Amino acid sequence: MAIMKKSLPLKTPKKAPAKAAAARHSSAPKPFVGGRYIDRDESWLRFNGRVLEEADDVSNPLLERVKFLAITTSNLDEFVEIRVAGVLQRLEEGLGLPQERDEGGFTQDDRLGRLRDAMHEFGKAQAETWNDRLVPALAKAHIRVLHWKQLDGAARAHATKFFQEQVDPLLTPVTIDPSHPFPRVLNKALCLALLLRYKRKTKGGTNANVLGVVTIPHSLPGLIALPESHGRCDFLLLDELIEAHIEPMFRGYSVLSCATFRVTRNSNLYMQEEESRSVLESVAAELHNRRKGDVVRMEIDAVADPEIVERLSLNFELEAWQVFPTAAPVNLSRMMALYSAIKVPELKFPEFHGQRLKLANATNIFFELRKRDMLFHHPFDSYNTVEEFIEAASTDPQVISIKQTLYRTSADSPIFGALKDAAQTKDVTVVVELMARFDEASNIRWARELEDAGVQVFHGILGFKTHCKLALIVRKDSDGTVRSYAHLGTGNYNPVTARFYTDISLLTARPELTDAVLRVFRYLTAGWEAGSEAYRPLLVAPVTLHRDMVTLIARETAHAKAKRPARVIAKMNGLLDGEVIEALYTASQAGVEIDLIIRGMCALRPGVPGLSERIRVRSIVGRFLEHSRIFWFANGGAEEVFAGSADWMPRNLVERCEVVFPVVDEEAAHRLRHEILEAYLHDDVKARLMQADGSYRRAPKCSGGISAQDWLMEHSRSADKLLSPSPPTVAKTTAKAG
Repeated sequence: MAIMKKSLPLKTPKKAPAKAAAARHSSAPKPFVGGRYIDRDESWLRFNGRVLEEADDVSNPLLERVKFLAITTSNLDEFVEIRVAGVLQRLEEGLGLPQERDEGGFTQDDRLGRLRDAMHEFGKAQAETWNDRLVPALAKAHIRVLHWKQLDGAARAHATKFFQEQVDPLLTPVTIDPSHPFPRVLNKALCLALLLRYKRKTKGGTNANVLGVVTIPHSLPGLIALPESHGRCDFLLLDELIEAHIEPMFRGYSVLSCATFRVTRNSNLYMQEEESRSVLESVAAELHNRRKGDVVRMEIDAVADPEIVERLSLNFELEAWQVFPTAAPVNLSRMMALYSAIKVPELKFPEFHGQRLKLANATNIFFELRKRDMLFHHPFDSYNTVEEFIEAASTDPQVISIKQTLYRTSADSPIFGALKDAAQTKDVTVVVELMARFDEASNIRWARELEDAGVQVFHGILGFKTHCKLALIVRKDSDGTVRSYAHLGTGNYNPVTARFYTDISLLTARPELTDAVLRVFRYLTAGWEAGSEAYRPLLVAPVTLHRDMVTLIARETAHAKAKRPARVIAKMNGLLDGEVIEALYTASQAGVEIDLIIRGMCALRPGVPGLSERIRVRSIVGRFLEHSRIFWFANGGAEEVFAGSADWMPRNLVERCEVVFPVVDEEAAHRLRHEILEAYLHDDVKARLMQADGSYRRAPKCSGGISAQDWLMEHSRSADKLLSPSPPTVAKTTAKAG
């Protein structure tokens, strides 16, 4: 079972002197010059900037730095596809109409101007990181990404053979003329644009330039490994290989210039649910449209011929700001291939495997759960336990039924296979979220495959994404009693992401929780609702969660006013909901100490005198993606702690089906507060502290150099081991108003 571990020392924030506090709260808070909220898009771009900082951080292993850079590119792609595309949509829909200002005081034109400037600056920073820091560091490690001209004879022969056998047969060169229209360039497909001139003289004696396009198939690797030479690992970019062999594809033309480019399209889905026979059909149709949405951005070689840029811009109907020249290779996410291709352990984080639950046999887990709850912190505790819980249920003849939600999964998921196998002998119900962004295609495939295996597949409540992470096992135990066992989690049932996302899992047989989980499944499959109290003790969106969270914060405010213990510690991915933020501001003004651990977007301004001076916000970006959501409340001394699938964002609180669950087992609750949350609050290696203007600064070194993730990895190896010296209390820091 989950092991009880020693805790970090409790950190108690210092109270402000009574007179000073009274003076501060004697008048209404002064408005902050930038408004009460940080703009969500600018906050997200700053988050991606923190990821880029990890690529520049020489304390990280070299290939991990390359990986961080690749992640920033993938992150930015999604931001462009969804957020920037959304701004352009709103501008188009409101063309010619007066623009209203949002809560930050911006019109959509203002927002677009700020975003485009920030994105261009970020693109330059990415290129500098690659060219000026990573390329030289890779070269010192005998890893090179070469240009064609740098290849020696043996490397050229190898690359040419690869081109002839595996690349050339897949290419379709196109010249743009009245009989050959511009090809449909798919979203994020890497392409080559060529400026061509017909070799034969025309009747007029002059030849106009012609545009040529070659789309590089996504089935081909972006980097070609070359034969190892003198201990070096050399690679060639695929587009450079094709460019080196481009002329024979355009016989009759002279190639004047060539440039690599890539377009990013609007990838928002436009659901017409009422006109479709099923949500599955509607999502499948819109996935096809996504590949063909309007172009939002074009990345292109910085040295591209201006005529190529102009012709492509006209074809894609782009304004000048939508063209992003880059001095680095187009699409740096390709560099992720270096990470998997190079087998040098010293250039990566040391391999880590979370602690595994050890039982005499798989079905013993049900016996253990009848005695106590089990809490797991992934990946520090292995995700295998969750997989084995579902697998045990699928093979146990005493199990009668299985119900589960699936938001994201993977092709090799043992859980997916176990659900299909279980359907042969048990009642299996799965709620599949078809609109899990960018996983829609795979989820459609899983849904159909599950149905073919005999699983009852549902798609949740129309208009609400099913984002909760729940599994419910009904079993007739050996004593003849029918009992239910549940898994409630903060992360997806995906064994791949479970290795590098931090998440919480709770396994329980508590009837009050398992009965509530059953009622949530009835809500998801039948729209079953019996009032706001129907799902207690769970906090369920869109039914009660938003109100519940505001109420819990307001309760701390009341405790503070009554001079009882009042504090909030909350860990999540994002904080954007205005009502929650206002509740936190009010709590801060009443004297509640508030620590927020927020990986990504945060619209709240911390540390503003008279408004939020008792609120501290920290972001931790490290080896693992911080994905767990944990909410702790002092509650006047009767502490309460929750975990769940929801962030404090409007989409989670009112637009999705989410579940936040109480952790009442004393051992599990103690671990969440005094081991997990306390470790993050002590982090002074990877933590950045948010300032009132929305910027972030590295946490001051006041805990002797503690990385929470490193501490938790080492801590997981032994139940009795604490890092030495024990981390001291983190000094309270207050951000200054800008």
